[in-house]
Amino acid sequence: MRARLTLINRDYTRLWFGQAVSSVGDAVFGTTLVLWVATVLAKDEPWAPVAVSGILMASSAAVLVIGPLAGVFVDRWDKRATMLRTEWFRAGLVAVLTAVTLLPLDALPAGVWLAVIYTTVLLLNTAGQFFNPARFAVLADLVKGEADRARAAGIGQATGQTAWIIGPPLAAPLLFAAGLQWALLFNGLTYVVSYVAIRSIDIRTPGRSERASARRRGLLPEFVDGLRFFAGSRFLVALLVLTVIGQFGVGALSTLNVFFTTDNLHADAGLYGYLGMAMGVGGIIGALCGGRVVQWFGARRATWAGLLVSGVLLVAYSRQTGFLGGLVLLFVFTVPLTVLNTAMSPLLLAAAPAEYRGRVMAVFYPVTKLASMLSAVLSGWLAGSLLRDAGGSFGGLRFGPVDLVFAAAGLIVVLAGVYAWFALPASEEAQGAAKGEDESAEGAAGSRRTESEDVEVAAHRDDDQVTG
Repeated sequence: MRARLTLINRDYTRLWFGQAVSSVGDAVFGTTLVLWVATVLAKDEPWAPVAVSGILMASSAAVLVIGPLAGVFVDRWDKRATMLRTEWFRAGLVAVLTAVTLLPLDALPAGVWLAVIYTTVLLLNTAGQFFNPARFAVLADLVKGEADRARAAGIGQATGQTAWIIGPPLAAPLLFAAGLQWALLFNGLTYVVSYVAIRSIDIRTPGRSERASARRRGLLPEFVDGLRFFAGSRFLVALLVLTVIGQFGVGALSTLNVFFTTDNLHADAGLYGYLGMAMGVGGIIGALCGGRVVQWFGARRATWAGLLVSGVLLVAYSRQTGFLGGLVLLFVFTVPLTVLNTAMSPLLLAAAPAEYRGRVMAVFYPVTKLASMLSAVLSGWLAGSLLRDAGGSFGGLRFGPVDLVFAAAGLIVVLAGVYAWFALPASEEAQGAAKGEDESAEGAAGSRRTESEDVEVAAHRDDDQVTG
């Protein structure tokens, strides 16, 4: 009996392999920069925390500023070529940074070193704003069917979680034993591996008439068209609202869980890392199970059920007073939360027609990122100021500021599950709409018109979809 060497299909397996290697490289790269800035460049300096936070700010700026406009170009360009170019660009950028770091540390002022690092991180993440929507569009072409798309999303999430389990432990030895340059070079080589994997994928490229249609429209009109389409889709708006609400639960945990560990679970701060490990393992299990759950219950039912279950578990976690109970509940909480994220992926793919996929993700990614940032800031502000003196007991249960924030976030997630129950249309309807779009596109591509007629028809079709 031959071993199964493919995941879903051959081309998806190649795409997954390239991204798996690249994800490990990204984890090593990000961890290496944080360690180098904190322990070498800004060692014993009072401004070290600010310097490290600048790395996160640079990556977030690319998502929030470049992301919304990148989708317009992704919808215009050949998706496979876009991914290939971004991988070459990122490999070259890391190679330049590697060459710069060959200079002695005192060759440049600390401010110049930080400027070089921040600029590199900004440009790498800018390229990612083109790569990610292009990959989303390619994934829709490579994987068909709700269950397989959920499996692909689950495999992708599990791979990302695993990369962040493998990457950081590799970063420290590479940095302190081999040197900064080797850690950076490792990341650059992973982009090359990703390039080779993507190049081996057989993807149908758009016809000449489709590219001509895209070129004759301006950047701003196409961007506005994308916003109109998104705002006019009840399905997409509902998915975005659910994702934003879900971020409040995760944001509260990422900001306050360390304080919950010491104050509520009465555990030593050194045990905090085990809670993160529990979430990582739960995320991997939930991602791998997500495809099967969607196959059994459907993506729509898995979405609202995942919200309800994870919200209830977050409320239960907020009432824990022992480390072991908290560890188990946090693991269990992460499983349905990840299944929820996996279930939403095929719904999003089904709701986004091929000509709008780049712009749909250019709205979805930045808004989700902004919600994550705001939820972290809001939860910290609530626990540190508005609810700082909140406390007491009710019915024999004691309450404090951090567990109140967790409980409120859990209740909000439960309400989001109720909203999803009624707001999300049946996934079969979304699939039918997507299938109709695909058939329409294939019919247009197969008909024998002149190039000028193709451009005119494509332009009218775009206008009809926006106004409709």
